[in-house]
Amino acid sequence: MDFSKYRILLVDDETDVLEFLSYNLRKEGFNVSTALNGREAIQKATLEQPHLIVLDVMMPEMDGIETCEEIKKIPLLSNSLIVFLTARGEDYSQISGFEAGADDYVTKPIKPKLLVSRLKALLRRIGDQPETKAEKLEVADFVIDSERYIVLHKDQEIVLPKKEFELLRLLASKPNKVFTREEIFSKIWGDNVIVGDRTIDVHIRKIREKIGLEVIRTVKGVGYKFEV
Repeated sequence: MDFSKYRILLVDDETDVLEFLSYNLRKEGFNVSTALNGREAIQKATLEQPHLIVLDVMMPEMDGIETCEEIKKIPLLSNSLIVFLTARGEDYSQISGFEAGADDYVTKPIKPKLLVSRLKALLRRIGDQPETKAEKLEVADFVIDSERYIVLHKDQEIVLPKKEFELLRLLASKPNKVFTREEIFSKIWGDNVIVGDRTIDVHIRKIREKIGLEVIRTVKGVGYKFEV
């Protein structure tokens, strides 16, 4: 797979980290640009529209969580994948990052081979997206528009981050079917991406809050379903 066609934006306030990561990613054929802080990252991301953003959590002025939240508000960047770099406690960083809309996270100190492997796994999923993704899914009073990445409920528009949207689309694709947690992990995050046990729960809670309806049911010990 030719990874040179994918644009990656690296964001970290430490120049030595940027140089280290840039060198290793470019060696693998990635198209890389860099930013030293959150505000510069937002400006560059808006201009370059990267396929993937590697974002440090701990930065002065605007941290990675805040930067991610601002990026997710920009329509042009709705499909950009975000991977967090973090040295903080695993549980806090994961939950906060996924709530902000992150797709994955990597802990410091960074192992280049692991980072490259995780980024390639995420980018392969972009390349593997079927053409039918552009179709609209209509179920109950919902229209899930995969081309514009928006959800309509009785003509009211609901905007969800990429992972929340994909999770809702998966559940709604087969109403009343119970999707196991393992099945959801595989289809939404991929078998090569390692995420914590609470990841799905966080995303489901955020979807429920934004939709405001009890359409997603928990099947204890099994998984979730979209109930109609």
